[in-house]
Amino acid sequence: MSRVVAVLLLLAAAGVVALWWNWGRDLPSVSDLDVLEVSGQTRVYDRQNVLIGTLTPSLRSSGSTNRNLLKLGQISPWLQKAVVTSEDRRFYEHHGVDYIGIARGLLKGLLQNDLEGGSSITQQVVKNTLLSDLQSARTAERKFKEAVLAYQLDRNYDKDRILNAYLNIVYWGDGGRDDVVGAGTAAQAYFGKSAGNLNLAESVYLATIIPAPNRRYKEFAAFRPLMKDLLSRMVEDGRVTQAEADAAWKTPIYPAGWRIGWNADGTLRSAVLENPDRLQSNMNALEAAQGTNRFAYQYYLQAVEKELLPIIGRSALYGGGKIITGMSLAAQQSAEQASLNAQLPDGATLGIALVSPQNGEVLALVGQKLTGARPSDWDNAIQARRQVGSSIKPLLYTLALEAGWKQSDTVLDSPLLNTSYQPQNYDGRWTGRYVTMRYSLDHSLNLPTVRIGQEVGVQNFEAKLRQLGLTPPPDAGLSLSIGTLEASPLQMASAYATFANGGLYYAPSLVRSVSDARDKGLYTRPAPVAKRVWDAQTAWLGLDMLRGVVGDLAASDGGLATRAKIDNRQVGGKTGTTNDINDLWFAGVTPTVAGAVWVGKQAGGALPAWAYSGEIPTPIWQQAVAGALAGQPTQGFVQPNGITYRVVRQVNMAFRTAQADDEPTARDGSGNSGSSFFRRTRPAAQPEPTQPAPQTVTPPEQVPAPDVQPAPDVQDISAVPDPSAGVDVAPPEALPDGSSADSIDIPAQPEALPDPTPNGPEALPADEIPPVN
Repeated sequence: MSRVVAVLLLLAAAGVVALWWNWGRDLPSVSDLDVLEVSGQTRVYDRQNVLIGTLTPSLRSSGSTNRNLLKLGQISPWLQKAVVTSEDRRFYEHHGVDYIGIARGLLKGLLQNDLEGGSSITQQVVKNTLLSDLQSARTAERKFKEAVLAYQLDRNYDKDRILNAYLNIVYWGDGGRDDVVGAGTAAQAYFGKSAGNLNLAESVYLATIIPAPNRRYKEFAAFRPLMKDLLSRMVEDGRVTQAEADAAWKTPIYPAGWRIGWNADGTLRSAVLENPDRLQSNMNALEAAQGTNRFAYQYYLQAVEKELLPIIGRSALYGGGKIITGMSLAAQQSAEQASLNAQLPDGATLGIALVSPQNGEVLALVGQKLTGARPSDWDNAIQARRQVGSSIKPLLYTLALEAGWKQSDTVLDSPLLNTSYQPQNYDGRWTGRYVTMRYSLDHSLNLPTVRIGQEVGVQNFEAKLRQLGLTPPPDAGLSLSIGTLEASPLQMASAYATFANGGLYYAPSLVRSVSDARDKGLYTRPAPVAKRVWDAQTAWLGLDMLRGVVGDLAASDGGLATRAKIDNRQVGGKTGTTNDINDLWFAGVTPTVAGAVWVGKQAGGALPAWAYSGEIPTPIWQQAVAGALAGQPTQGFVQPNGITYRVVRQVNMAFRTAQADDEPTARDGSGNSGSSFFRRTRPAAQPEPTQPAPQTVTPPEQVPAPDVQPAPDVQDISAVPDPSAGVDVAPPEALPDGSSADSIDIPAQPEALPDPTPNGPEALPADEIPPVN
């Protein structure tokens, strides 16, 4: 018999070792719970040493965050006692794990097929803080880790501190817009008072609804007997006297939203739930009393926490001290004001990110459409990954310039041949002629862009995007060239910054230094390391094209980004729109600020047909950046050596000096290029595709059709067959002025139009022509 016992003990020990080997070696530190003792003491400063806020730790429960953390002395003793008796009667006796409670839970599971129960208060603290990423899984791994950490927690902290943590993470129901999390919020939501002022009756009520707050709140009469039962158990445990329990039973209480009639003996005459929205109203009143300024700079502060947490840990992060960031207070305030002022379609929100091209420091972050009320914690500026649409095109065009192309080179504006992928220009029209790269980007044409992608090579483009801190989707193919890449505004801002600094990519960063409460240095950011992604001349040529998008065309001529202009400032940028108008973008640069703005629905879905990227995100960008630059001396982009200007078709373009007088090259995406100077004959007519052209994954910008005129030497092209026959044309949709597409001269099927680009440049003197501001 003793041999059998020994074998069983050996097997049990081996099992424990195996469990530890699999699950116990990478456990978080229980010392992270120290943050509850020092919350709100770490001060955060901008780059000019101006205080911008303090960091308060967030404890998660049921997917929500409580930043209204209280010390135990700020919570009613009645609530503390009621919660202990209700949730963990042996809390002060066990060592983190209540084995009797576990056995009771297992027995309940066997008899009632219910695996809930058995977790001590200490285990629930562990589950909702240190193991919050596993809280939804009822697995052996979670239970094992909970038990180990609960034991460690019990050894390192006294019971009061563990109870304090628990009362700050308890989920007390759905208030409407916000969840009710923590004792401080629950007291305000249900009774309109502070947690320290709760009486015994109110405390018992809150304790009884913890297991199922949403259901129990809505059925007051049905769950009223639980209060009497809990009071009786509190008497048994010696936490209240019988007289105190009797008085509490007879004390009328009025949870928010309920109209209740009481009898003198504590029984109910009536109970009617009249206004469940009162829970949210009470929480709103608490926020209003604290002032809306407490939400200022929220997204930047959250990002600071996220950046520092893996570097210095929670205890150091919240332990008091000083953090110096790269925030520009003027830029942050301007971006927040732009978000407040933003006119968005119903149901839409936004994300704004501004960075410094000089070193990659993040100047400003706004993660939602601000309204003055508490915004969502979700940060679209950093966390969102949305298709970028045509805002990707400048990166592709610059890659072509890096490969030796020129802005004056021409690309065929015609549907693709011999491929099932059939993108379209914005209205299905195409010229059938060669247009300059500059013209194509100014008008955001898809067909020439995809041909550029064909010739430059998708794999080469993917490699360049990775150098720019972006992650191209697998197997995107040619659709990548017109915007199937998903990125955040911060990623796009950092990629565009390379146009303003001569071709250098800096990974974005927020924090310069951290010191503790005794001013001892805890962290200093290493000097930003630049990675060259463009040579200086290539970056300048790409910048010149970006400035053309903003400045070449007036709004009446189809200019996409005229609303990005800032008085007395040099600006370049590009709009972007994705399929079905799900996402609207503007990304742009000035000499000292690069930024990106995204607008769309949080859960995805189409925006109205009248929503244009040039009309919605572009002025948001303009306001944010103009405010960031206000009061700063005017600076210009720094032009590298070896750049010359030539006027081509009345447009002043930058060239490498060695290429300035080279003839433009005509390209069709096949790699077979030739001179396009003084072409007297148009390209051969393109045969009609054998398959109907499917809808493109990412549509181009929605701008008016260009008013093109035939070049003097262009032959009649009326007989050119229609290569896009079979393309479905969407029904007319309402335009911003109330008219419909029926009132615009857009044919039912695309028709070939004359080439808007001349066959050769104007004759020019050989000397340089200065850039146009």
